[in-house]
Amino acid sequence: MADNKNVPEEDFMDDDIIVTFQDDQGNERYFAEEMRIPLNGAEYALLVGLNVEEDEDFDEEENVTIAKIVKDEKGEDEYIVDFPEEEFDAVVEEYNKICDEAEAE
Repeated sequence: MADNKNVPEEDFMDDDIIVTFQDDQGNERYFAEEMRIPLNGAEYALLVGLNVEEDEDFDEEENVTIAKIVKDEKGEDEYIVDFPEEEFDAVVEEYNKICDEAEAE
């Protein structure tokens, strides 16, 4: 589960959606929603990690994840990263299809 929290303003634009997750050690990790991927009536988000600690070893490509977007009881988006591997694989396949189509244009 993730919260939308404030991160340093210089790390994002006004229209960026920032998602916060806690890792296993309780540290907050921030992600920007790069794109939404619709699939089989559900929506997923491609999330790219933000280097808010300005860590020199931070690798953006290693800090990418996919989250399923569901509505909470208030009707707000909630980002879920634990979902079945088959579902994850289908989302990755759809993402690749979208990228291939964009390249072809």
